[in-house]
Amino acid sequence: MSMSRYRYLFSPVRIGPVVARNRVVFCAHLTNYAEDGLPTEQHAAYYAARAAGGAGLIITEEHSTHPTDWPYEKLIHGFHPEAVPGYRRITEAVHRHGTPIFAQINHNGGQGSGMYSRLPAWAPSPLADPLFREVPKEVESGEIAEIVASYARVAEHCRRGGFDGIELQCSHSSIVRQFLSRATNRRADSYGGSLENRARILLEIVAAVREAIGRDLALGVRLCGDELVDGGTTIDEAVEVARMVERAGLVDYLNTSIGVATATLFMIEASMHVPPGYALFIPSALRKAVELPVVGVGRFKDPLQAEHALDEGHCDLVGVVRGQIADPDFAAKARRGDADAIRLCLSCNQECVGRMGLNRWLGCIENPHTGREALPRPPAPDRVRNVLVVGAGPGGLQAAISAAERGHRVTVLEQTDVPGGGARLAASVPNRAEFGDLVRNQVAECRRLGVDVRYRVTASPEVIGEYGPDAVVVATGSVPAPPHWVPEGVPGGAPRLADITEVVTGAAAPSGRVLVVDELGFHQATSVAELLADRGCEVEVLTPGMVVGQDLGVTLDLEYWNVRAAEKGIVQTTDSVAMGLDETGLQVLHHPTGQMTAYPADWIVLAVPAAPNDALYFSLRQDGPYRVHRIGDCVAPRRAHAAVIEGDRIGASL
Repeated sequence: MSMSRYRYLFSPVRIGPVVARNRVVFCAHLTNYAEDGLPTEQHAAYYAARAAGGAGLIITEEHSTHPTDWPYEKLIHGFHPEAVPGYRRITEAVHRHGTPIFAQINHNGGQGSGMYSRLPAWAPSPLADPLFREVPKEVESGEIAEIVASYARVAEHCRRGGFDGIELQCSHSSIVRQFLSRATNRRADSYGGSLENRARILLEIVAAVREAIGRDLALGVRLCGDELVDGGTTIDEAVEVARMVERAGLVDYLNTSIGVATATLFMIEASMHVPPGYALFIPSALRKAVELPVVGVGRFKDPLQAEHALDEGHCDLVGVVRGQIADPDFAAKARRGDADAIRLCLSCNQECVGRMGLNRWLGCIENPHTGREALPRPPAPDRVRNVLVVGAGPGGLQAAISAAERGHRVTVLEQTDVPGGGARLAASVPNRAEFGDLVRNQVAECRRLGVDVRYRVTASPEVIGEYGPDAVVVATGSVPAPPHWVPEGVPGGAPRLADITEVVTGAAAPSGRVLVVDELGFHQATSVAELLADRGCEVEVLTPGMVVGQDLGVTLDLEYWNVRAAEKGIVQTTDSVAMGLDETGLQVLHHPTGQMTAYPADWIVLAVPAAPNDALYFSLRQDGPYRVHRIGDCVAPRRAHAAVIEGDRIGASL
């Protein structure tokens, strides 16, 4: 059945001397797994899990080619010979599953700083990157030769480390891209000016790397098709560069990307607000211009989306990164006709992209094992237990899954008639529907494992006792809590109050002028603001932070929120602390000036911290003859990833 659904996705493809068994590529992406500049056992386990899960080709994260390139702490320093043993551990682990693995090598150029290296950053021209804001050194001719030689040296290290191919990153964060782009290359020598001159260093690197690795290894180039910045590379120039690369006769494939990893990063790792396949115009244009195999990327979360991209002729291979971060068995499940069992990526960017931005190791909001593949799983339980979980939110469902995977008999009690808890509410607001895949994935896994989920059951010590559990996991979530500045008796004539959950569920229907108080700094306030604006309300969001929804910057959602807010007329007011409520309106302190202002409104919607719904837990601890655990928001209200992690931890410990 799978082969009839996927005419192209699971057909082999030749990439120079390498044959990939299918067209699913685990493309390069940062992991922050390096230690002291060297690859680790976690790298090996991480890539091996995706190889075991059926990926046709794996391309590692970038390996730095030169000491001047150290833009973030946990970068692999490929220029050190000490990296070679770690490379061997990675390639041997992946090759055990019959999967080829390429190493991406790169110099980030001016998209960095001297924070870690204590050296000046190198770049084509002395133009500060908008993120790092540090003026780099314009490289001289001898330094260009050194850059070229450094690529060849690292490629040789990778060859010795057992890699099957090399990919040159010349795309979203690369000194080569900076040479290619008129926006960052203002040189007047033979490496600046015309496109032929700007591409000179790329062709010199290609020649040097090919000489270093010979013809037994594949060689690829990853190009940016559109930088999405003023004066930057566009698709026409990218096509010309692809033709130059092909004419050189030394490269076996082309990979693609969109955007610049600092100025337009939100388009490289696009969130769920951007449609899947949004960057397909780039590989499509390149494939029409060259004969080399072309890899297409751009938020492919479903194997049928990847199949359609191949079927329509946009590309020869498809990069699936976050899809395989969420589910290492993405390809294997699709191939055997079990695509419904795939743990679909949410494109929420919270634990993958977001953790990278916070200098933490890569994880996944719905897969608690991502980033921990090298750690041993707990030993098998001494006996089968009856496990009762109260609450079918993300934490409760994950606890049920983990306990059932260990062979326990698991029952879940849910008070409402639907699963999901807060995640279901989050998925019901504008542009956030894909967050509901978290619940869908968990419910499907519970069904597969035989977990008994019972709805419309209000748990109490008496009801729980009837089930005779050996262990109870309380995952009852949180409840809205009024902030300190809301008086117990709201004075007459004051604006009406509603919590965000009441607005989303329809329990409250604000109208007229609405103030949304954002004390959470994430999707809650911005999503409800959009919902209300779409209903015709006049909406203003006030926050004590410097930016409304400030944590949206970490997940790359901030840019499009600002675009949509402007389109919908949503006013954003920052540095403003709610202090009280009376008949004149909301009393607000402006932090920088200390000025108090009354904001009149018809309604005030509260996006403020909730309170743990922990009464059942403490009741059970007093009365129950069984082990009782609590997880998620009923411990402390946080985001979904915390509930999933705790659910997995408790379920695996039973």
